[in-house]
Amino acid sequence: MPQIAQIAETYSSQIFWLLLTFGFVFFVIGLGMVPKVQGTADARDAKISGDLDAAKAAFARADEAEADYKVRDAQSRAAAQALLAKAKSDAAKASEARMAAADADVAAKIAAAEARIQAASNAAMAEIETVAADAARDMVARISGVNASDEAARNAVKAALAHG
Repeated sequence: MPQIAQIAETYSSQIFWLLLTFGFVFFVIGLGMVPKVQGTADARDAKISGDLDAAKAAFARADEAEADYKVRDAQSRAAAQALLAKAKSDAAKASEARMAAADADVAAKIAAAEARIQAASNAAMAEIETVAADAARDMVARISGVNASDEAARNAVKAALAHG
């Protein structure tokens, strides 16, 4: 077979070209392209890591802002509640003052009305005594024919009203 007989003559040149091709591929790809690809991958990893760190920092700032907001919200609520309590207290005091003034006014009106009623009652009692004394004097004069004095009739009516 002629192909097998040529192997010894072409073997060394095939090995040479094989080594030359592998060497070229190794240097071009292994030393030229792989470092560039590795650099790109490293840069991508660094960017991802940086982005994750920035996201974590932003998340931490957001948590701090939320905590600060909650503190301010609680302070605002407490201030609003204190203001509301003060307003209620002031309104209650003002209402009590108005009620006290109204009570004093009503008490004064009641006292004045009671004084008028007492005066009217005293006047009515005096009038009743006068009418009763006149009636008693007229009865004594008709029944007994004796004319009693005004003073005697008044004293008799006062004594009768005091016992009766």
